[in-house]
Amino acid sequence: MLFPDKLEDIASFANLELLSKQVVEGFITGLHKSPFHGFSVEFAEHRLYNPGESTRFVDWKLFARSEKLFVKRFEEETNLRANLILDISSSMLFPHNEKKNKLYFSVICAAALIHMLRNQRDAVGISLFDNEIRLKTGARISAVHSKWLYGELEKLVDPQFSALKRETKASEAIHVLAESTHRRSLTILFSDFISHESISDIFSALQHLRFKKHDVIVFHVFDSKFEMDFDYSNRPHRFIDMESEEELKLNPNEIREFYSKKMKEYKEDLIFRCGQNQIDIVEADINKSFSQILMPFIIKRARLY
Repeated sequence: MLFPDKLEDIASFANLELLSKQVVEGFITGLHKSPFHGFSVEFAEHRLYNPGESTRFVDWKLFARSEKLFVKRFEEETNLRANLILDISSSMLFPHNEKKNKLYFSVICAAALIHMLRNQRDAVGISLFDNEIRLKTGARISAVHSKWLYGELEKLVDPQFSALKRETKASEAIHVLAESTHRRSLTILFSDFISHESISDIFSALQHLRFKKHDVIVFHVFDSKFEMDFDYSNRPHRFIDMESEEELKLNPNEIREFYSKKMKEYKEDLIFRCGQNQIDIVEADINKSFSQILMPFIIKRARLY
């Protein structure tokens, strides 16, 4: 079972709605604006007929058997297609050997979003990347597909998934995903943005998503205590790069002020560039509960859009 200690918290998101702020490909009467009319040829499910609506898609054969009116729903009828992209590089395993690391936090948030989007009848898919794309699923609305997504997420928090030296190449992965995701969709990225790539390269890839008319949300996942404030005890420490395994020995007090200043500037640059590109950014501090991060964002987005 996926995150038995979090099931109640995840379930609390069932009645919330995550709205797209722009046109997406979906059903014209759904939650989200759509540029298209009509239906696809891929049948998804039945729903009860609402009095007053067109009888064009009533399943008369089912009516003959059940004496109840049902309307056929098709895959294109879903409100939107949501793609959750997770950075699974080794830096996301910080703090190392701790259950609640950045990847675990991202997975919990992703599970809550899948539950919420599924409940509002949106199609959901996930993509995983480090130095290359490790998994890319289609966006589907079926319960079987959702269970499979939960299974893939559960693998990421398995203790065996803790190997170091998985480098980040976010820009390459995002470019590929932008090119291969043809329908306009809601794209949600979870990453710590710790990479040997330049921030310009990463945002060039995010601009590619925006060029493809995707609605992009970025969750900047970080540990405010250690990664931002560099709050380590006043004694020599050995720091290891989790992606390259390079080592550095130093006393945190010697560089804390300089380090914190640089990290603050980096975070402010991320926020500024997201604003420039009309990308929503969420500061996801793993020292808070996932509901403290998700709930205010979802409520704010509902009010705005």
